[in-house]
Amino acid sequence: MAPQSRARHLLLGVCGVFAVLSLVLVPLTLPLGWDETVYASRFSPHAPATPFSAPRTRGVPFLIAPVAAWSDSVVLLRVWLTLLATTALYLGFRPWLRFLGRPSAAAVAAALYGGLWFVLFYASAAMPNHYTAMGAVGAVGLFLRSRQTSMTCAGVSGGLALATLMRPNDGVALGVPLLAAALLVPAWRGWSRVLAVLGGLVAGALPWGVEAYVRFGGVGARLTQASEVQGDLRPLLSVVHHLTVMDGPLLCRPCASDTIRPLSAAWWLMLPLLVAVGLWSARGESRRTRRATRETRHRAREARHVAREARRERRNGPPRTADTTPLRGCLLAAVAALSVALPYLALVPYAAPRFLAPTHALLAPAAALGLLTLVDVARASRRPRIGLAALGLALAGHLAFQLPLAHSNAGIQAGARGDWARVAEVLHEHGVGAGPRNDRAPRGGTAPPCVLRGNTSVIPVAYATGCSPGRTGDTRRPTALVLREAEPPPWARSWPRHRVPDTYAPGWVVHVRP
Repeated sequence: MAPQSRARHLLLGVCGVFAVLSLVLVPLTLPLGWDETVYASRFSPHAPATPFSAPRTRGVPFLIAPVAAWSDSVVLLRVWLTLLATTALYLGFRPWLRFLGRPSAAAVAAALYGGLWFVLFYASAAMPNHYTAMGAVGAVGLFLRSRQTSMTCAGVSGGLALATLMRPNDGVALGVPLLAAALLVPAWRGWSRVLAVLGGLVAGALPWGVEAYVRFGGVGARLTQASEVQGDLRPLLSVVHHLTVMDGPLLCRPCASDTIRPLSAAWWLMLPLLVAVGLWSARGESRRTRRATRETRHRAREARHVAREARRERRNGPPRTADTTPLRGCLLAAVAALSVALPYLALVPYAAPRFLAPTHALLAPAAALGLLTLVDVARASRRPRIGLAALGLALAGHLAFQLPLAHSNAGIQAGARGDWARVAEVLHEHGVGAGPRNDRAPRGGTAPPCVLRGNTSVIPVAYATGCSPGRTGDTRRPTALVLREAEPPPWARSWPRHRVPDTYAPGWVVHVRP
């Protein structure tokens, strides 16, 4: 079997393991999270659509539409999303198979990225970040190809469009260094790359821009509202916050009470080391590539069978030239990774591990080269067994930390999200809502749109109950209040009070309007 064919099979194997691990560690029955309920409510027949705020985009609803438009099964939706996430992992790293100089490097890169606990956790989730990451790494990999065919340009545009559709800010942050490279770097200068990048950005941002004028009064107004929803974006430094969430929680808002744990920060220490070694290795590979290129050109000039060589080139693609060396490609990916990470590290006043998924994905190819280089060094040492054993222990320790984190966070979320269903059951028992989730018509309860208000988790509880969540400034009188460890306002203190039993988090109480 040819090296390229073996590399493809290895990458497919990594993607298969990724799918299996995500299914084992995160149960398919995990209830929908807060953000997922917002996206799923676009299609839900049993409850009013929840508020779709300015920071959200239509990318995830497009992803889940094939299932959510006709079924409300959480299991079916998670199976569909796992298939999508696995396919995205393969397509994202496939363009790197022939570029890095080592056929196995793309599969190792996919394993390094896919082995992170939050990537495994979100494999079956209706969330945008993994698809943003795969669109980014795939677009950069195709951008680096020497021969920019129409299919390659379409791939660059498609990857950027996917990233921008899911997260417009990430798409723009990715497009800026690619556009600069296409305009300023002689090796990549050309209108094909420029048009591919611009086309992808426009296609991905178009739905967001249209909605900005239809619902928010323009792009500027939408950006202002998005900043307010996200806690007032402003210059700051949140690097410490992102270090604290590397072992959870899924969202740290605020992060002042969390601390950095050494084991969770280990990946942040290991990743720069692997990237640095990978760039050093790519430098040597680039020299070998240039020598091979000169020899290839010399032989090509002397070749007598031009037609046969041309057919081979059309079948396998042109040989890599000095213009697209691994060093330059990994450097461009690293610059793009930092560009995507910068807004989260310098503007957003809270943190979530998924925010930096595109950064991890873009650094993964260089990190993979670094890991393979360390394996080569260990093999060439005087005591190769010791070196290989040390590397094996380090990787085993990394996985021993990451995999339980995915499972434990899934358990925490199952308990916390289960509380929403328990609150909904109590509300149903007292005549609020449209009955259980699978019922299409009210069952003796308050016909929608019943209105819920409260001090926490109003949106997911309203979704589970079949009601509409009350918004700030909403003049409608609420049907019930959902409170946790809080007293009702004076105007609702006479309402009947009902405790919610057997909750994961204590203190849930509902107050139903008489």
